Amino acid sequence: MPAALAVRDLAKRYGAVTALGGVDLEVVEGELVGLLGPNGAGKSTLVKIACGLVRQTAGTAEICGAPAGSTAARARIGYLAELFRFPGWMSADEVLVLHQRLSGSSGGERERTDLLELVALREARGRRVEEMSKGMQQRLGVAQALVGTPRLLLLDEPTSALDPVGRRTVRTLLEELRARGISVLLNSHLLSEIELVCDHVVILLGGKVVAAGTPDELSRPRGIELETDRGTRMVEGTREDVPRVVADAVAAGELVYGARTRQSTLEDVYLEAVGGETS
Repeated sequence: MPAALAVRDLAKRYGAVTALGGVDLEVVEGELVGLLGPNGAGKSTLVKIACGLVRQTAGTAEICGAPAGSTAARARIGYLAELFRFPGWMSADEVLVLHQRLSGSSGGERERTDLLELVALREARGRRVEEMSKGMQQRLGVAQALVGTPRLLLLDEPTSALDPVGRRTVRTLLEELRARGISVLLNSHLLSEIELVCDHVVILLGGKVVAAGTPDELSRPRGIELETDRGTRMVEGTREDVPRVVADAVAAGELVYGARTRQSTLEDVYLEAVGGETS
């Protein structure tokens, strides 16, 4: 089965400006991939090419084996923009009816009911958008992106405007989508969100991939945190070095209260990869 999204040597130039300079990226079935990078890194350009809104200069982008932008590819994707807006006078049900018509979905009321239940809005199907909280509108946005049962969801900053409770709700929803076999490409500036929910992380800078892997693969030993009667300090070493470090401290006359290995966080990896570039 072809990958939900397969990008090979993807390049995009706007005159003298290179937005993407040869990117390789793959999202397999049921995988949640986080896309990170400062403003101007090429994240939005990549997503627009996948949606078929922008044509690449070189390389290939395929959705489930079909060229990005083709009718077959468009039928397999769902998209939620960062600054989406629904008419305030529309109800949740009417928003989904509209998107069923736009996408050509024949799912009818059953599909709308299932989607509203999935995003915990079934009881609010008749509520106007203008009467909804930001979190409810965000969940409705995810529901419209799922109209027509897409294989791949492209989400742009889906939790940036939400409070911690709202972000947790969306994270739980993303985990449910993954369990259903739906692939997700998540573009976000919130490193903590990416670290918590994503299977794979890709960091872009200057239109190129500068780091990629699972959160565990990207993290690495940072040292041993040693707590003694003389204070807490970091000592170079890995888990295997802990007995020696403790023994050396005791031999030096220190009382050891604790020793634990520390890993670099995704934030550490990100800041090192982008070299201080701001978002």
